[in-house]
Amino acid sequence: MNIYVDADACPVKSEVCRVARRHGASVTFVSNMAMRVPEPDISRLVVVNGGFDAADDWIEARATGGDIVVTSDVPLADRCIRKSAAVVTPDGRILSGENIGAVVATRNLLSELRGLGNPMGGPPPFGKRERSEFLQSMEKVIRCVKK
Repeated sequence: MNIYVDADACPVKSEVCRVARRHGASVTFVSNMAMRVPEPDISRLVVVNGGFDAADDWIEARATGGDIVVTSDVPLADRCIRKSAAVVTPDGRILSGENIGAVVATRNLLSELRGLGNPMGGPPPFGKRERSEFLQSMEKVIRCVKK
């Protein structure tokens, strides 16, 4: 089992490694720039060159059924779900074929509203509750993938 992390803005890198270690999974952090990765004995960093979506393209090209992708990028999540990978967002949402359509539609609507000049504000602060929800969701997804 491989866990691919869209790492550029991921706030749960350490948590991913903690869960991966417990389950014997490997972690690949994918980024557009060099960064330090937690727990280098079970994780590696891939720095991709190229355009805005280069990291997304790299992850999508490799993620398959039995893999887990950690991302808050909705289009990447949709692409990976189509390849049968499991997807968890850093705030703990489990995205699947059953709910990704609604998530994509909501993202597109909000993007269009922002484009029309309607300020939407940013996401709420990331805190302990979100980290806890992420850990619970990762445990649940890993157990499902292992079956």
